[in-house]
Amino acid sequence: MDWDDLRIFLEVARHESLSGAGKRLKIDAATVGRRVQRFEEALGQRLFARSPQGYQLSQAGERLLPAAERAEAAMLAAGEALSGDRPGQGLTGLIRLGAPDGCANYLLPPVIARICDQNPGLEVQLVALPRVFNLSKREADMAIGVSRPETGRLTVQKLTDYQLVLAASEAWLARNPEPQDLADLRDLRFVGYIPDLIFDKELDYLAELGAPQVAISSNSVSVQLNFLRQGAGIGIVHDFALPAAPELRQLLSDKVGLTRSFWLIRHADDGRVQRLNRFAQSLVRETRIEMTRHEKTAATGTYGHGA
Repeated sequence: MDWDDLRIFLEVARHESLSGAGKRLKIDAATVGRRVQRFEEALGQRLFARSPQGYQLSQAGERLLPAAERAEAAMLAAGEALSGDRPGQGLTGLIRLGAPDGCANYLLPPVIARICDQNPGLEVQLVALPRVFNLSKREADMAIGVSRPETGRLTVQKLTDYQLVLAASEAWLARNPEPQDLADLRDLRFVGYIPDLIFDKELDYLAELGAPQVAISSNSVSVQLNFLRQGAGIGIVHDFALPAAPELRQLLSDKVGLTRSFWLIRHADDGRVQRLNRFAQSLVRETRIEMTRHEKTAATGTYGHGA
């Protein structure tokens, strides 16, 4: 079985279209289609069910997929062995990391910057999206999630814990009574997630506070933070985002403090790729250093003064 055939099979399976696979492989869609057909004929089995909606894996394709992914991981490891990326040397090449937009905007920039300073030949693409990444489709080399996945051929490692705090701007507090207890939250205007676009149960935190339905909402943490900065209402903020919003003041710090975790998620077969292992180690180490710095800053009262 030819690796080039498996490579084309994998990209069609991940993109569910000839055009998407062709764009990734940098060959035209018609050539991809011919190669898939030739591969199926050689195997004597249909690997995809064709429809106007695209290419869906058949039962035979589903059986082939894990073996093709293992072959891909082996090819990556073989290439790495010849590339010069070895312990003691700097990382090189491209790594794509997916992360929720709050983490990507407010926690990871200094982390990634330090890793790249330590590895001048490394290129990192940080993809910030308010949704779960699909590693099976190779949307990213690894991803950060807000829940530990329970299914799939994945390896999962806790990246760090973090806190969610209640906050509002000084401008909003000048126009509204400051809450003194959780019961006071029922009468206040909240900024938060669009309910039907909450992509993970860990983000449905307002229910824990007994807060009312949000009046101003977005699927983006960054947009929510900017609403709060403009005095649009009261809401929940990642503690590590507070330095980016000096207009905000933490409220009810003795009553509101929700602990959540970020998880580093990788495809199981990538454990043989030492370049990705080394990047993951650096990411965990530098993220924890960054969180420790935030915790020390918060403890000194430099930002997020509690009420």
